[in-house]
Amino acid sequence: MDFPIGKIQEITLQSKELGEEMTILVYLPANYSPLYKYSLLIAQDGRDYFQLGRIGRIADELLGKKEIENVIIVGIPYQSVEDRRRKYHPDGEQHQAYIRFLAHELVPYLDQEFPTYQMGMGRALIGDSLAATVSLLAAMQYPHTFGKVLLQSPYVNEHVLSAALNFNEPYLLNVYHTVGEKETVVKTTSSSEKDFLTPNRKLSKIFKEKGYSYFYDEFAGDHTWTYWQPDLKRAIKMMFS
Repeated sequence: MDFPIGKIQEITLQSKELGEEMTILVYLPANYSPLYKYSLLIAQDGRDYFQLGRIGRIADELLGKKEIENVIIVGIPYQSVEDRRRKYHPDGEQHQAYIRFLAHELVPYLDQEFPTYQMGMGRALIGDSLAATVSLLAAMQYPHTFGKVLLQSPYVNEHVLSAALNFNEPYLLNVYHTVGEKETVVKTTSSSEKDFLTPNRKLSKIFKEKGYSYFYDEFAGDHTWTYWQPDLKRAIKMMFS
């Protein structure tokens, strides 16, 4: 069955926090109208989510079947592997500036340009691997700005575990979290191999014990888009139905 297709436009935004021009991909649903209100789904690894994740097509279908509320999807592409690490990794030199860019520059811009709900529960962050890590850390730093976070195989280290443990407003966040059972030997960009599964299980335990609004699942697969892509439909349905 064919569904009406939304439009994707490319916008550039000058970031003072990062001192650079940021490219942003904005998906507007086929029936977009300034008379409606929209939730926001902001994707790190933005181009990957549109191309490999086919997130626009998923939204077309779910909106076409009226299975989700009105949503605008915003993708933020990275320029290079190095650029991605600088911004997404907890130890990256632009990590804090990138989180401030999301909360203080991108959100006000989107709220001004589009008819959004302008509250935490109306905004979600999504990412895979390191892109999930920065999404989670941004949501925990700005829980009144971002009320939902969708994590696909996040990179989890001590910094992330202690942030989740010390976060004292878990009732503000709605978390969707998946990881693959085979993610025990993952080749990272620094070409070392890491076990993603064990730290993700530790993170899951913290989420459950601290009473976050939380969904967790382990899929039969590894750390690739082969598994993240099919997981997206459920993730978006759960967060925006």
